[in-house]
Amino acid sequence: MFDDQCKLIIWQQFGAAIDTLENAINACPGFLWDDPSKKPEYWYLAYHTLFFLDYYLSAKDKKFAPPEPFTLSELDPSGAMPERIYTKDELLKYLKYGREKCRNTILRMTKKWANLHFDFAKISLSYSELLLYNMRHIQHHAAQLNLILRQNINSAPGWVFTAQDKLN
Repeated sequence: MFDDQCKLIIWQQFGAAIDTLENAINACPGFLWDDPSKKPEYWYLAYHTLFFLDYYLSAKDKKFAPPEPFTLSELDPSGAMPERIYTKDELLKYLKYGREKCRNTILRMTKKWANLHFDFAKISLSYSELLLYNMRHIQHHAAQLNLILRQNINSAPGWVFTAQDKLN
């Protein structure tokens, strides 16, 4: 089911979604990054996307903890915002962390893993379906970020056809 060719195809498209997000983060000018008049704020939308990339790639959600300096605020049912604005550099490091976690997850995929279930709030999916859900989530928010760029600076990064990094 998850031979090398299948894993490569999944990585090329998932990696392309991550690259699209990275391009949107890199393209954001400083004045727009933390502009409180914009809702959602650019930095927060990027952070939210990276947090859930990490979370959805985690095998046991009850043991999940993002790397420092990030917190579990995204899981707060009251909708609490992070205690501070994260910098572009911090989020690009988190993106790199998420990219590696994604690559390693894909490399280790097995039929047994694919059929395990992930439960979060109203979501109950097999890990294989959650992988695709996660990719769609990233692409959705990367498109939002690109729209914000287009509306504010009349420019946005182009389409990413396939992952820039190799699977192994």
